[in-house]
Amino acid sequence: MDALVAQLQMQYRNYTVSLYQQGFLDERFTELRQLQDDKHPNFAAEMLSLSFDDSVKHIGNITRACKDQTGTVDFGLVDVSVHQLKCTSSSVGAKRVKDLCVTFKEYCEANNYEGCVRCLQQVDIEYNTLKTKLQDMFNLEKQIIQAGGKVPQVDGH
Repeated sequence: MDALVAQLQMQYRNYTVSLYQQGFLDERFTELRQLQDDKHPNFAAEMLSLSFDDSVKHIGNITRACKDQTGTVDFGLVDVSVHQLKCTSSSVGAKRVKDLCVTFKEYCEANNYEGCVRCLQQVDIEYNTLKTKLQDMFNLEKQIIQAGGKVPQVDGH
């Protein structure tokens, strides 16, 4: 059983480090993970779940504002929703999504519809990719715990 735990822990470390190296996560995610303790062992997962719920809402608002039935775009509404998505992403260390939001805001400020649509597509892809990768990471955590081990602390450095 110890060999299995050690193997899972190494897999977890490598996978988590790769998320930082690929730019999916930043130091805010590390800080979020450090807030977990014995009383709140699922704190990070719970915060990420709330973040995902907020992100879906913001992406939906952006989509509706970009695809207005009248053919006009409310760039102010898009900008506000992109800003909210950026804040939500930043608070949990979702670096790629946050960085895309910075570019997205520039397109909003320039009233560049094509740029906004491209950014919306990219944000949606990055958000869904991150969500899948984090679900995989949390599944690894569960496997470690079920095998009788402790989840190792991993930061992005």
